[in-house]
Amino acid sequence: MSPVRTPSTQTRMLLSALLSQRRQWLHGYDLSERTGLPSGTLYPILMRLSDRGMLESKWQPSPHQGRPPRKLYRLTAEGAAYAVQHASDLSAPWRPLSPEQT
Repeated sequence: MSPVRTPSTQTRMLLSALLSQRRQWLHGYDLSERTGLPSGTLYPILMRLSDRGMLESKWQPSPHQGRPPRKLYRLTAEGAAYAVQHASDLSAPWRPLSPEQT
């Protein structure tokens, strides 16, 4: 029997940020701002969670001519249950955006 792996602190920070905005679609940049995670850490976690069925994603066309589309993410029902289970045991919570930054 293989041991159950506990999610990393970075994964728990991301889950907490996604859970706080459960019904909203969020861009990777928004999640980076909310968690303080650099893109080299954030995007592999997003891909891993997506591959495991914990996130759904979609592309949003850019409203600006010549800019590429942006990918949006949100938790699935399974992902939300996982987030509730694992995001609550953070010793240092993610830093939320101030109202002026949203």
